[in-house]
Amino acid sequence: MLSAIPRTVPELGRFLRVPSLARTVVFLLAGAIALLLVVNFSTFVLIQRTANFNNQVDASWQARRAGRVLLLNLKDAETAQRGYVLTGQSAFLLEYRAALAANAALIADLDRRLGDDAIGAASVEAITRLTRDKVTEMDRVVAMARAGRGGEAVSMVSRGQGMSLMAQLNAELDGIDQRLGLQLAEGRDRSESSAVLTVVLNAVAGGLIIMLAIIILVLVRRYLGELQDARDALDRTNAGLEETVRARTAALTRANEEVQRFAYIVSHDLRSPLVNVMGYTAELEQVGKTIDRAITEAEKVREVEPDVVVAVREDLPEAIGFIRASTEKMDRLINAILKLSRDGRRGLVPETLDIGEMATAAADSIRHQIEESGTEFVVGEMVTFESDRLSIEQIVGNLIENALKYSDNARPNRIEVSGRDLPGGWVEFAIADKGRGIAPKDHERIFELFRRSGRQDRPGEGLGLAFVRNSVRRLGGSIDVESTLGEGSTFLLKFPKRLILDDAGDTV
Repeated sequence: MLSAIPRTVPELGRFLRVPSLARTVVFLLAGAIALLLVVNFSTFVLIQRTANFNNQVDASWQARRAGRVLLLNLKDAETAQRGYVLTGQSAFLLEYRAALAANAALIADLDRRLGDDAIGAASVEAITRLTRDKVTEMDRVVAMARAGRGGEAVSMVSRGQGMSLMAQLNAELDGIDQRLGLQLAEGRDRSESSAVLTVVLNAVAGGLIIMLAIIILVLVRRYLGELQDARDALDRTNAGLEETVRARTAALTRANEEVQRFAYIVSHDLRSPLVNVMGYTAELEQVGKTIDRAITEAEKVREVEPDVVVAVREDLPEAIGFIRASTEKMDRLINAILKLSRDGRRGLVPETLDIGEMATAAADSIRHQIEESGTEFVVGEMVTFESDRLSIEQIVGNLIENALKYSDNARPNRIEVSGRDLPGGWVEFAIADKGRGIAPKDHERIFELFRRSGRQDRPGEGLGLAFVRNSVRRLGGSIDVESTLGEGSTFLLKFPKRLILDDAGDTV
């Protein structure tokens, strides 16, 4: 994946630089995504502000509640105090003491909720002072009542000092309520402003996104229309191209058939005079033998001229030998041309094949030669494919015979046949040997008609590999050679996994 980045970056740069409909669509989509991100961010900010405001409302309500609970607790203590002064019952005294015991915790809770700023701390300090004064005043009254001085206690209550302290405490708490109310009002205003701004922003962004969507829809529709037009034009071009290819293929097929018929006719017509030459050569050889016998009889009677003897007994047999060798070679060439012509006309029959089995059968047919030369024959990993059996048998047999024929006497030969699957529905077969090897300049030359490479100390006309390449191409494949002189050669055969035939039964 990382290796693809260096190639992707330049391509992306070219895409962004070159004006095109696709680039416009991409930019519009990027703009729509950016607007969505802005909307999401503004909504997130609004949610955070709303949450903060809700927390502020809750904190204010809890602070106000703490102040009122403190005030109610003091009022409960005051009521219990007055009940004790008037009745002297101990139940009121117990209730009074319980209220005073809770007072410290209530002040601490109020301090925790209001003491975050200087104003809150000052308010808590004032409330603490007033509460302490109120508790001191109530304790003096209770102490008088417990000492049996009930009249004085009632008189102290009647003076209104405790009522004044409670009024101050209530005023301080009202001030706190007002301050907290103002803070809540300011927070509410900010929250409402943010909400309005967010709604406006979302509305504007939504409108822009709808506009971008409409523009993108129009561009995509136009792009699809252009794509359809291009596809229609391509279909028309392909239709015309297919017709052109079909016509040219038919013309090429006719030309190929004409060439094959011409090769057959020429080869057939060449054979007739060649047969005459071979026949007259045999008669000439008989004539030479008759003359030789006549000279032998004449030598018994008189001396024959040496030039005549040499001409009859040496020159004439040598000339006849050259003529016979040439006619035999021409006969082999004509047979090879006829074979190529017949194979070109033969229909192909696809079937599932195993080259390993074919290679083994080809090796078995020349087993005695393999054993005499000390060659090791190996069939390695193999795959099956679909092709013409006769053509593949001739190809494999020819390559194995060549690998054996061109062994290197300086070292033992080894012939190995193997196969493997290739991506895209292809198979590849390798026929490797440890023979003489082929010089780099001859790697292509060996596939030409009547061309051979290296030392010409083995029989052959240079037709085998030309026939192999012609057969491989007819099956829709290719053949290549990898070879180093003095080390060996590997012929690589590549075929389609499935042989495709046209209406005439030939590969396309």
